[in-house]
Amino acid sequence: MGFLLNMLAFSVILRCVSAHNKNHFSIPFMDKAPFKVFCGSASRPLAEKICNSLGCELGKMNITHFADGEFAVSFEESIRGCQVFLVQSTYPNSDNLMELLLMMDAAKRASAQKVIPVIPYFGWARQDRKDKPRVSIGAKLVADLLSVAGLDRLITMDLHADQIQGFFNVPVDHLYASTVFVKYVQENFDLDNLVIASPDVGGSKRAGSYAKYLGLPLVLCHKTRERANVVSEIRVIGDVAGKDVLIIDDMVDTAGTLTKAADVMKNAGAKSVRAIVSHAIMSDPASQRVNDSSLVELITTDSKPYVGSCKKMHVLSIADMFADTIRRVVENESISSQFIL
Repeated sequence: MGFLLNMLAFSVILRCVSAHNKNHFSIPFMDKAPFKVFCGSASRPLAEKICNSLGCELGKMNITHFADGEFAVSFEESIRGCQVFLVQSTYPNSDNLMELLLMMDAAKRASAQKVIPVIPYFGWARQDRKDKPRVSIGAKLVADLLSVAGLDRLITMDLHADQIQGFFNVPVDHLYASTVFVKYVQENFDLDNLVIASPDVGGSKRAGSYAKYLGLPLVLCHKTRERANVVSEIRVIGDVAGKDVLIIDDMVDTAGTLTKAADVMKNAGAKSVRAIVSHAIMSDPASQRVNDSSLVELITTDSKPYVGSCKKMHVLSIADMFADTIRRVVENESISSQFIL
């Protein structure tokens, strides 16, 4: 009995001391963890623009390459307790994806509070389902790899298929380049004579969103493929005669579909044909195809660097959009204002 009384008295004394210390010697803590932005080798130009918009410095990282193609990643500054944003598009796919995974692993091992990949262009997204027997679902595999590497959140833009968000068990901030494109269209196009077009039936929902928001008619293209990246035939569904046509798509790879669609619409009587694409992959011979096509202009973003020589390319920056999203994530604010369409 005496022992229990002594323990009770000791507990009361500890509480009093604790309350005294709390009132007189409290340590000031930040309301939120500090954040730092780093980038991989594929997205440095965009990451620098994002940091300029945020008013912060791009974090210091070192990527060491070995003779056999292997590489190692290290952070050159402390990130303990920080929210770490890693800007890296996964194109070319394999090397830059592996680089991102190593960056995430290094950040976790360096005691980062949160690891948030910022992937403007999410590679492997075209493999989002089993469209024939005995094939992989690449997008799900990449999601699993990122999850194992330790992501706490994902920020990306214009996924090839919206359902890829469901492959993750963490919050996904899926941004849309329409936030940038719509303003450009309203300021630079004659809306009274403009028609929105989709290069294939699969992109009709995306193009339809633009048409509905801008109050414009929609036309579709129906295409058949011989095999991947090879289009055999395209037909226009709708009237484009005498109209300025704006084709909407999420990405352009070899530009086979896009340029054939533009030529078909021009032959159908279109006054002019332009295109908006979120991600300009531009694999050979895309640049030459676009230069030789009926397209007047190809409007895209800097989700990945473009190093080709396409004279019709017009690049709009998404840096401010991503910077604002990062700021809102850090401040625990809503990002719904980013979604125009």
